[in-house]
Amino acid sequence: MVAKAVKEVIDSLQTMEGGGFPVRRPFPVRNLSHVDPFLLLDEMGPVTWKPGEAIGAPDHPHRGFEAVTYLLAGQIIHEDSSGHKGKLGPGDVQWMTAGGGVIHSEMPDPRFKETGGLMHGFQIWVNLPSRDKMMKPRYQEVPSSTIPEGESSDGKATVRVIAGRSKLGPSAVIDTRTPIIYLHYIIQAGGRVVEAIPRDYDSLIYVFKGEATIGTDSKVVTEGQMAILGDGETIQINVLDNVSKPTELLLLGGVPLKEPVARYGPFVMNTEEEIQRAVQDYQKGRLASILD
Repeated sequence: MVAKAVKEVIDSLQTMEGGGFPVRRPFPVRNLSHVDPFLLLDEMGPVTWKPGEAIGAPDHPHRGFEAVTYLLAGQIIHEDSSGHKGKLGPGDVQWMTAGGGVIHSEMPDPRFKETGGLMHGFQIWVNLPSRDKMMKPRYQEVPSSTIPEGESSDGKATVRVIAGRSKLGPSAVIDTRTPIIYLHYIIQAGGRVVEAIPRDYDSLIYVFKGEATIGTDSKVVTEGQMAILGDGETIQINVLDNVSKPTELLLLGGVPLKEPVARYGPFVMNTEEEIQRAVQDYQKGRLASILD
């Protein structure tokens, strides 16, 4: 099996999102609009809110893609224009297929806002193929206790399998419209992982704690950096013996759609005409009823 090398290392952009919460964003940024089929990767926080200060993302529309929220710390309440409401806590995943359109909000749980505390998580946007962009919205809510986990034989690496499967054993419980893998690795000092990735997947690794050497060229990737991987069927990840804390990273891969991408804020379609239609539908209040 051919092992992958690192093609490029991207530094995250520090920015603000939603109502003004901090994020680290490796893409989209200048000169890197997306990593097909992924449209966005935001690390939300980590930020420690004082009592009464926590903020989120008030009502906002989506169309044409899937928004995946993976929470590591904190508590979020989400609601949408179709009457759906749910709660996310540490380790939980919400996989929202926006399809033809919803208006959505993600706000701190009132009890969390009252007490304050650490908020940390990820939101990833996964593009939908043109045939699915106007599908009926759907939700998959996966509590932390049901997310499959695996461990290396020496116990130095553990993985949570959010989508796809891992060489360490488990397969995800989530159904995806676009074939992808989404793995969260925690690797101790001296740990080594060799993960299998289908040859037709484009893939990346985002390190959000510590550092790792990645790929056949042992490229050092540190906290807040993303490695875009080259061709191959396996990826090697190593953590040095002398590090003081575990390394945590996300490994993402998916079949590239190779379709035109037209985007405007929370709308991602294939043509500018479709974007204009999405804006008009939102302005005229159609997103709440367009699929009724």
